[in-house]
Amino acid sequence: MDTVKLKINGIDVECPANSTILEAARLADIEIPTLCYLKEINAIGSCRMCLVEVKGARGPVAACVYPVNEGMEVFTNTPLIQKSRKLTLELILSNHRKECLTCVRSQNCELQKLAKDFGLEHVRFGGELEPQIEASAPHLVRDNSKCILCRRCVAVCRYNQDAAVIGPNDRGFATHIGCAFDRDLDEVACVSCGQCTAVCPTGALVERDDTDKVVAAINHPDKHVAVGTAPAVRATLGECFGMPIGTNVEGKMVAALRRLGFDRVFDVDVSADLTIMEEGTEFLQRLQTGENLPIITSCSPGWIRYCEQYFPEVIPNLSTCKSPQQMFGAMMKTYYAQKMNMDPKDVIVVTVMPCTAKKFEIQRADQQAVPGVDDVDITITTRELGRMIERAGIRFTELQDEEFDPIFGISTGAGVIFGATGGGMEAALRTVAEIVTGKELPSLDFKEVRGIAGIKEAEYDLADRTVRVAVASGLANAKQLLTSVKNGEAEYDIIEIMACPGGCINGGGQPIQPGSVRNFYELRELRAKALYDQDKNMPLRKSHENPIIKELYDTFLGEPGSHKAHEWLHTSYVASPKYPGVEKEAAK
Repeated sequence: MDTVKLKINGIDVECPANSTILEAARLADIEIPTLCYLKEINAIGSCRMCLVEVKGARGPVAACVYPVNEGMEVFTNTPLIQKSRKLTLELILSNHRKECLTCVRSQNCELQKLAKDFGLEHVRFGGELEPQIEASAPHLVRDNSKCILCRRCVAVCRYNQDAAVIGPNDRGFATHIGCAFDRDLDEVACVSCGQCTAVCPTGALVERDDTDKVVAAINHPDKHVAVGTAPAVRATLGECFGMPIGTNVEGKMVAALRRLGFDRVFDVDVSADLTIMEEGTEFLQRLQTGENLPIITSCSPGWIRYCEQYFPEVIPNLSTCKSPQQMFGAMMKTYYAQKMNMDPKDVIVVTVMPCTAKKFEIQRADQQAVPGVDDVDITITTRELGRMIERAGIRFTELQDEEFDPIFGISTGAGVIFGATGGGMEAALRTVAEIVTGKELPSLDFKEVRGIAGIKEAEYDLADRTVRVAVASGLANAKQLLTSVKNGEAEYDIIEIMACPGGCINGGGQPIQPGSVRNFYELRELRAKALYDQDKNMPLRKSHENPIIKELYDTFLGEPGSHKAHEWLHTSYVASPKYPGVEKEAAK
């Protein structure tokens, strides 16, 4: 690799030749502030917070986009640069609603931190702004009075997720981020993935908060409230409390949920195993008939929404299985309610998910195993759970580890790795391979489908058949993969698609990390490692060996793919318009 040598604040630095000044400074342990920049996503140099002086240059340059060269001398902390950054901050804050004490992003806001770092005690420009709230979507609330026009949300929506439903409208002081013709989010093809909320540096985009609903349910005298946590939550919740990225906090999470007052604390990993049994059976049936191949996974509601809007022609290829969240709810309202001798209407099911699209999913049609009773009543994100724990005064980092409640508390490694891209595929292969061959696998590690690459491919021999698999995460990658299949350029038997890049560990509802972390640490790898490490050390690593799954089929469901299983654990999909707002108006 070619390298160059330069000086930054008099310090000798050697870095790759294709580096920017921002990246080179990091090697010298110098952090240059940024607001708009996100590595490989949004390098536009628009916020001007990263300005530095370069010897010989006409004026300050944007470090996030300015390339290094041999012998360059850079100065990041001169009086001119300090004055420039402070003035830029004042100008940004002059058009920002400053209600920091009551903002959900207080103490986790990149703008707030910079204002503190630069000692801004007052802002000389601008006045008070009124809230500009748009709350039509089921998963998020947008307040443009807190938007700083960094365009991070625009970039992830367009380049990572291929939705491109938001962008800058108007010009000059009237510029604001919105949908085409300023339509509400529920009138455009938003897939509810929440990636925009995860990268927003301020409180302009936040998940819809449902924690008050949870508190009300817990305190209802006639309701039994069961909570289930998704696999990825244990690998990220610790970040809400300052713990290192990738810390597995399963035991502390369970202890905290009990202290919040839930009647039962369960593991959605179990219903991930249930998903594998149903999906694996469905795959083998399709493999025998050759119909509707490749089968495409249906666990990610953001992906399902995208499919219904952008690729309706592949709806027949989707697995009819409900997601693990919805299977969990279905079993709580049927199997669990029956076992506890309770009316399903009195069992309130709460899930903790890494995903904002789950808030959309629980409202979908055909998600009621018991007629008139929703499978899942309330779903909250990892971030919302973090806030509930803080609000309750629970000292999370000091909690002793506790275990999930029985009935739905015995998880497997296969269920755990569902939280990472490729994890669902690997879990399915562990079970399908042993069912097809009738032999125990010598190794359970299907490493070809692991990792954070946007698209992964592999082939495996199952008895007398070669099975071709593909994994995609991030909807732009999903589009690329499906287009290649549509054009006859690639052929697969089974495809896993997750809406968020890296899978659930990078979901739109996960703890927010600032650009200074996202740009220099690979969050997806660090978080996924926690799940794979847990899988490696678990006594049970195959879905079909989970004793709870065996009991479910032996005493309640019959067998995978049975009539009862289809009635409760499967669903349907329907093509949806890309522009529902336009179609509503046309129908009037």
